[in-house]
Amino acid sequence: MDSKYFNKIRIFDGGMGQELLSKGLLSKGTLWSASALIDKEFHKLVIETHISYINAGADIIVTNNFSARKIRMIQNKVLNKFYYANEQAGILANKAREISKKKILIAGSLPSQSDTYIEDKRSSSEIKADFEEQANIISPYIDFFYLDVVSSGREIDIASNIIEKLGKKVLVGMHLKKNCKLPSGENIHSIVENFSNKNWIGVVFACVSPEIIEKTFNSISNFKFPYGFKVNLWNVEEPTPVHTFNSAKYNEIGTNPNIALGSRNLTSREFYEFTKRMVEKGATILGGCCETKPIHIKEIATLK
Repeated sequence: MDSKYFNKIRIFDGGMGQELLSKGLLSKGTLWSASALIDKEFHKLVIETHISYINAGADIIVTNNFSARKIRMIQNKVLNKFYYANEQAGILANKAREISKKKILIAGSLPSQSDTYIEDKRSSSEIKADFEEQANIISPYIDFFYLDVVSSGREIDIASNIIEKLGKKVLVGMHLKKNCKLPSGENIHSIVENFSNKNWIGVVFACVSPEIIEKTFNSISNFKFPYGFKVNLWNVEEPTPVHTFNSAKYNEIGTNPNIALGSRNLTSREFYEFTKRMVEKGATILGGCCETKPIHIKEIATLK
């Protein structure tokens, strides 16, 4: 993959998990979007949802294995489906690309291996083992890796080194809090200075509110890599981890996150205006996360 790919404007997809729920996915426990990988009944829906973002103008789609991390599978008593779910995420993304007949790229989701939005404080060896296992499964199906909503420099460093050994490039998706720092307390410049390697092709602020992204962009200058965002459209500035609002057991239907976190119901034009301001501040990597729909992606694709 061209290391300068993100030097010009590229469009990512939007929020697969929430879009799947809106189209009828029944999510068990805290599996969220991973339910659509485990249950074959929803495989067609995954393909169709990927295609809806491709047809909206996305240059890149992300594999749907964000919630298929090992810890989430253990919590929901489906560890025996770990390999299958992650493999299907790669297979279904490739089927979507094939059906679309469009020359898009597939980014392999490699999420935080603990809970979302918080630093993983386990030992480095535990974190490495989990990253390595998931990365090895999806690597054959993807064009590059996307560190998907990661919360500390240590996690980024461990995952980046694993990806380098797999011979892939990586787009680093850092989650940021209201203070524009990672949940670990580190700032983005120190992360880049201390942990970047030759396989990095860009940095995005991942599943972050528009307010935090705009505030962060105001402080960026002379950034070392192409940068951008996958913005969430929750109706809160700072989302909370899944265990704070979803107590469903593995055999129960889980709580839709938008019940607890709300949705901004941002119009596609409002999303365009926000994105245009960020492009004027230097962003070249544009996309959405939770609650960002194909209609939003279609609008910002006109900025290319």
